Amino acid sequence: MLRVVDDNGRNAEDATVAAGVVGAGPDLDELCRLAAKDMIAVALEAERRAWLEAHAHLTDATGRRLVVGNGYLPERTITTGAGQVEVKAPRVADRRPEEAREPFSSAILPRYMRKSPKVTEVLPVLYLRGLSTGDFAPALAGFFGSDAGLSASTINRLTEAWQAEHQRWSARDLSSVDYVYLWADGVYPRVRLADADGNRDPLCLLVIVGVRADGTKELVTVVDGYRESTESWAEVLRDLKARGMAAPVLTVGDGALGLWNALGQVWPETTQQRCWVHKTARVLSALPKRLHPRAKELLHAISYAESRTDALAAAKVFADELSDHPKAVAKVIDELDVLLSFYDFPAPHWKHLRTTNPIESTFSTVRLRTRVTKGAGNRQAAVAMAYKLLDAAQDRWRRVRAPELVPLVRAGATFIDGQLQERSNQQVEDTNKERAA
Repeated sequence: MLRVVDDNGRNAEDATVAAGVVGAGPDLDELCRLAAKDMIAVALEAERRAWLEAHAHLTDATGRRLVVGNGYLPERTITTGAGQVEVKAPRVADRRPEEAREPFSSAILPRYMRKSPKVTEVLPVLYLRGLSTGDFAPALAGFFGSDAGLSASTINRLTEAWQAEHQRWSARDLSSVDYVYLWADGVYPRVRLADADGNRDPLCLLVIVGVRADGTKELVTVVDGYRESTESWAEVLRDLKARGMAAPVLTVGDGALGLWNALGQVWPETTQQRCWVHKTARVLSALPKRLHPRAKELLHAISYAESRTDALAAAKVFADELSDHPKAVAKVIDELDVLLSFYDFPAPHWKHLRTTNPIESTFSTVRLRTRVTKGAGNRQAAVAMAYKLLDAAQDRWRRVRAPELVPLVRAGATFIDGQLQERSNQQVEDTNKERAA
């Protein structure tokens, strides 16, 4: 630890206090920026040193190294979360024949980088949450220390890059990826859009998130749909299937018929689970407000029952108590089978399978957007920004509980009320024969 002592023998703490009193010395933000600058410089040097050590065995006839340090590139300014930082990237000279050279490229500071990935990630989030492109410079100037590189034209160029990235990502091969569970939902961010003729049309994003065999959650697709119609969903699912994606074991979604009709066409073998959050909202919309608190209690008793038998008993209580409101009762009783599908899956997964929360939570604040951008928006740009928002968010998505049970679900293991059932020897032999065939 560095200890600073001034001419009068005071320690660092005393000197810091004195500096704060008289207003001398850098403020906290400036200290963070300087610290970031020093840390980046140290990290870049360590990265170059590791590269040189990895190639230390390469020498010429006289024993001199062929791969050596070669000064620094010109200084450039990088916009980071700590503000703008001046950086000099180390260079490496490779004296081997041209065909054998291996160019040194920093993973920390790639060539031409001007903004840290986190700064780039925050831009679509701010846009979708209400900040127009013209407001980026003044809004972020105070945070990053300067508005350089964050102008409206820069944001527009980034948007074009995000659109290209989204197109490449949407065409990726899915034959090597296994999604056991899917969440699907149609999201309506309040972005003002217009076509070439000036006609207004709300944007509907068809979003699918999946759970891989290791229990991790991953964004599968986000596309521009049309009011969650059957054909829109069918087109999305057919595209996923054409790119090699296998049928999921379970799909969770709201009550929109478009999704389920399309799922029946493309993957009829997939089990369906209705989202309890969406179902609760629809039931309450069919009841007078004075009954909402009690209705929520009754619905909670169904969806959080310990077993399917208990859930069915709670559903009967719900139907009996609210018998004067047949429309509300029918919304639950008529779909009880697909509302209780989760009981046939591992109990630790129930929390994840009752609702479409992985999608809803990410878009919760976006749904509340009331401020529109200046001028008509662009559909492709809005979809690309939504993709970037989800792409940034998925790094923070947690794995499902008990991830070790996900492969068992894919393998066809039987769960009753969330508990794994032992399979007989004959069942195991039959399964092995099917796989061999």
